[in-house]
Amino acid sequence: MTSDGEFQVWETMRLREFKHNGEYVTVPDTWAFVPSGDPGLTRRLKATGECWIVVYKRKNRIESKGLWTDSSRIEQIKAELEEERSSPEYLKKLEAARRARIAKQDAYVVEFRQAVVDFLNFAPCYEEMAWDIADAVTDQSVPVGSGTVARTERIPVEKRAEAAVIAWMRHQTTAYDHMQIARIRGERRNVRRELAAQSRKLLEKYRNGEPVDPETCPLAKALK
Repeated sequence: MTSDGEFQVWETMRLREFKHNGEYVTVPDTWAFVPSGDPGLTRRLKATGECWIVVYKRKNRIESKGLWTDSSRIEQIKAELEEERSSPEYLKKLEAARRARIAKQDAYVVEFRQAVVDFLNFAPCYEEMAWDIADAVTDQSVPVGSGTVARTERIPVEKRAEAAVIAWMRHQTTAYDHMQIARIRGERRNVRRELAAQSRKLLEKYRNGEPVDPETCPLAKALK
């Protein structure tokens, strides 16, 4: 139980039957399911009555598929929300929030792109190439919903930029995408570590301003 009237339940093979604390529980006949996707509706339902949260495990964390609760209350709260959301005040607030999100995203794109260039730290003769790489990495990593390391706030932006560059190079300058990696615990991590070392070694050439043949260099070829 996560709070008063709010249970976490796990799916079973049986219709309308779930597991809670190791025991089977059956959804009341008068209840209906509300899938995740409308945070406003979900919050209101959780705050106003009993509900069961259907959860599942994804990458070492618990996520929600939706919730079960009294169907009459669902319809009532949906109607209330629809009325609120159609008001001029709500629409104005929504537009202001949208503009704020866009401004925040635009600012982050600039910040992240600069962090990539700072991590690359190329010699002056390769400065233009550094910005080209920053553009490519940023375009791939920064979009909202991309699910990349660039979207996490758990580590500093400098570390996000470094990880994003190494990930981009792994796919663009190595044979990683075509490798047959043994299904042994830790093997994929070891391969990535080795490829990351190769990528860092390649970057050092550009940092030191060494001559590079653009026709054979995997980094130069990737930018084409």
